Amino acid sequence: MYHDSTRSGFFSLLVDSRGGKRQSSHRLADMPKVLGVLDKKVDTWISQAEFIRPNRRVVNLLRLGLLFADLDTYRVPALASRKPDELVASVLFLCADAGLPVPSILIYSGRGIQAKWLLEGTLPRQALPRWNACQRYLVDRLAHVGADPMAKDASRVLRTVETVNSKSGEVCRVVHVQSGNDGQPVRYNFEYLAETLLPAARWTIEQQRQEQAESRTKKKPFLLVPGGKADNLRGFSGRQLAWDRLEDLRKLAELRGGVGEGSRMQHLFWRLNFLLLSGATNSKQMYHEAAALARELDPQWNSRSKELMTLFSKAKAYEAGERISYAGKDYPPLYTPKNDTLINLFGISTDEQRQLKTIISTSVALERDRKRHELRRRAAGAVDRKSYLDAAKAKQAQAQILRSEGLSVRAIAKQMGVSVGAISGYLKAPAAECSESVRITNGEALSFGSDLLR
Repeated sequence: MYHDSTRSGFFSLLVDSRGGKRQSSHRLADMPKVLGVLDKKVDTWISQAEFIRPNRRVVNLLRLGLLFADLDTYRVPALASRKPDELVASVLFLCADAGLPVPSILIYSGRGIQAKWLLEGTLPRQALPRWNACQRYLVDRLAHVGADPMAKDASRVLRTVETVNSKSGEVCRVVHVQSGNDGQPVRYNFEYLAETLLPAARWTIEQQRQEQAESRTKKKPFLLVPGGKADNLRGFSGRQLAWDRLEDLRKLAELRGGVGEGSRMQHLFWRLNFLLLSGATNSKQMYHEAAALARELDPQWNSRSKELMTLFSKAKAYEAGERISYAGKDYPPLYTPKNDTLINLFGISTDEQRQLKTIISTSVALERDRKRHELRRRAAGAVDRKSYLDAAKAKQAQAQILRSEGLSVRAIAKQMGVSVGAISGYLKAPAAECSESVRITNGEALSFGSDLLR
């Protein structure tokens, strides 16, 4: 329902074989064959996302086709003894009560329920921060029915249907499908889901911007603000920026044909910093993601984890909700450098900046802004200055040619489809102003005018 074997990319399986979990990744094209030979008597989990490499780390994310929540209903006393069909009724009622869209499918995992909201099409990796925000919201709203707070990341695996859950002896199976008008499972437009699930996100962003604008005061010393649990939706725009910066650093390496030996740790450090800042991973998974990033930089490189210890401690403080207060603003404990700092640090040229999304200088930003305004003007029907002047000169020339043929101003205006005043203006202009390179004599005018009118 959400993996397509005709697409490029990889999916992953996690199999519990004789008490030891074994992970493998396979091409989507091989999915029918791989699933067909699974031992269904063994605990098996499958990735919910698809990846660009045979490794299900979030840094290798390719696309997503659903939102999900893993409901450990057996941990909720009121639901623990209910049968699968009773759990379905309870979950549907509780989703409606919480104002959540109806899940496309509900899967009985053997002890709990997997709720899945299928999407129309798939989301690219660029949309991961918004997807994460929706996931956090779903898990928070369903916490009272056992939503697993650890099962909300893009690299998550969930039990595969038709395989056994050895803890209960039950088979994992689909127990409810919410059908659409076509009889198929209902699929949601992601923009609709984001609008439904994140009404506070945009308000929070605007509120933060207003608060920042009002709090610009003289610089003060750094102050560590003790942490409390931060709002899951807060700082969404900052998470998107962090993810885009990670993507820019990967693009930079691609433009340069790779990363040299002396720059690998610098790239790894900053990529991992932005990955943590984006909320796409956490301190518990940090070193696993670091290993995947290191292999991306150089498959033979063994990164020294001790150089990442400072980043690990900052990630822990970030997750605890600690903030650094400076000059009237609050910052996360992780590093939030300015663009100029990154440009200088990585020596990013202007030509390279033009191919990046966010790590750009002020001059490149202004250049892009001019292009955006120009495109908007073109879309509104405006023409560029050269085309405008060329058209005006052509009209002046045509008006003067017709006048030399003896036509009246009113007749010329009617023939050219413009006002009498405009024709008067064209005729007042000297012939030299009609063209920068051609002076039209009476004899030449007749020949030129005939060609122009044809």
